[in-house]
Amino acid sequence: MSIFERYLTLWVALCIVVGVGLGALMPGVFAGLGGMEVASINLPVAVLIWLMIVPMLVRIDFAALGQVSRHWRGIGVTLFINWAIKPFSMALLAWLFIGGLFREWLPADQVDSYIAGLILLAAAPCTAMVFVWSHLTEGEPHFTLTQVALNDAIMIVAFAPIVGLLLGLSAIIVPWSTLTLSVLLYILAPVVVAQIIRRLLLARGQDLYERTLARIQPVSLAALLITLVLLFGFQGEQLLAQPLVIALLAVPILIQVYLNAGLAYGLNRLTGEAHSVAGPSALIGASNFFELAVAAAIGLFGIGSGAALATVVGVLIEVPVMLSVVAIVNRSRGWYEAGRAVQRVQKEPRP
Repeated sequence: MSIFERYLTLWVALCIVVGVGLGALMPGVFAGLGGMEVASINLPVAVLIWLMIVPMLVRIDFAALGQVSRHWRGIGVTLFINWAIKPFSMALLAWLFIGGLFREWLPADQVDSYIAGLILLAAAPCTAMVFVWSHLTEGEPHFTLTQVALNDAIMIVAFAPIVGLLLGLSAIIVPWSTLTLSVLLYILAPVVVAQIIRRLLLARGQDLYERTLARIQPVSLAALLITLVLLFGFQGEQLLAQPLVIALLAVPILIQVYLNAGLAYGLNRLTGEAHSVAGPSALIGASNFFELAVAAAIGLFGIGSGAALATVVGVLIEVPVMLSVVAIVNRSRGWYEAGRAVQRVQKEPRP
């Protein structure tokens, strides 16, 4: 991992301090930035979101979808966790903790917005950082690429219906036109642009492609950090009045991460999949495409909303929590490979 990725939690914490401080010192500047909107889209934030997302999507090779059958057990578990379990388990946890147990400690007018942000966070599987987590667990690289490409393809058509369903069940009304615009602006369009850039770079050689990726990756993380400064600049007054909010929002996120990682890891073991596949499968089931979640929350609810803040909390805890999952996966390898199904499948003749 680069220094930015390794210490992402530290940078996010610094952005909280800087954003809150600047918001208090220069409220007029932040008010002006917040007012730069077209069709409910904040232009400065939209530019930053694209700078975040596009460099990560350039890495994705959709040709890898042709290898889906190679690790069908792991792919099946990944799809089951990401699309049948993860968004719905987060919604349940959000209703339980934010809408119930923690409600009296949260601003009453933001409770629904916090729930919406948590739903958005869980509705999009991780795209870029999962490659880092997979590498740290000695994951099978072709499987990792295949599952990321497949999830991105599904996300284009499934993100809006799942989010719309869960928000509707939460009695949170979001116009479908706004949700569709967010999908087009922050999923479909960046995917198309990123794939065009990828093809142009690869046409000029693999070396140029790798060098370009190395150069644009810091741009993506820098855009994320600048966006967080803006978010916390708008949220500063509320956070100073309610400092407990971040800790309370972190609770359902933490439970969801370990729940889905453990479930994916266990299901892969039961189906007999190799450890090098189970690790990445568990990690993508636990992590989130937080860049998209932040973008969608801002587009749907506004840069100063509780939904935007909830997605940012996901960014704050992402790295240390995922590193703990990596450690668990690595240390449990002996236990995993002792599973009867794993040993049986390993003895089967390869096609």
